[in-house]
Amino acid sequence: MIFVYSLGGSILAGKDSQSLRLYAQALKELAADHQIYVVVGGGRIAREYIEKARSLGASEVFCDLIGIGATRLNSSLLVAALGKAAPQEIPNSYERAAQLARDYKIVVMGGLSPGQTTDAVSALLAEYVKADKIIVATSVDGVYTSDPETDRDAKKLEMMTPQALARLAATTEMKAGSRSPVDPLAAKIIERSSIPTAIVLGSEIENLKKGALGGHSGTEIRPE
Repeated sequence: MIFVYSLGGSILAGKDSQSLRLYAQALKELAADHQIYVVVGGGRIAREYIEKARSLGASEVFCDLIGIGATRLNSSLLVAALGKAAPQEIPNSYERAAQLARDYKIVVMGGLSPGQTTDAVSALLAEYVKADKIIVATSVDGVYTSDPETDRDAKKLEMMTPQALARLAATTEMKAGSRSPVDPLAAKIIERSSIPTAIVLGSEIENLKKGALGGHSGTEIRPE
């Protein structure tokens, strides 16, 4: 099977070397039987730089480019942890990622274009390589009815359709550095592709496997 991961940058950034090796080991174990693609987000370092650039008057496109740079930096960190299991190259297109997969069972990449989060890149990559599932490993443990960090009454949705996800995501403000679990563009791509998707808490390493193979406590997104 082919699995595409959207791995939040905040999940990797700040981790010590041993923790990074554990994430890499989980991916390598999955890659023994499956083709794995990982799109790494920018995380805290991207948000910090974006906020500073925005306060200095930088345009949103420029802020997006800063974020893309951070995603590639975080991607390189994961590649270092994976060693020979992944190519040293961080691909800059979907076509190149697919080409690298001919020789490697794990391919890691970051952001590509301004205006697209790494969630959207993951969804587009999943369409391109005809993935069996998308796993969004993020800083929250699923999709909620509202932001759980600010709303104490927010409820987690264990199962939802791609259409429901798209409707919920449409209420999210889309700008560089957004912390939404799934942005509107990614949700629309998931809706049109009907690729099964899991949104899981990425800080729990076992969710990398559970998100792909089942048994997680996050949110499953599947067509009716």
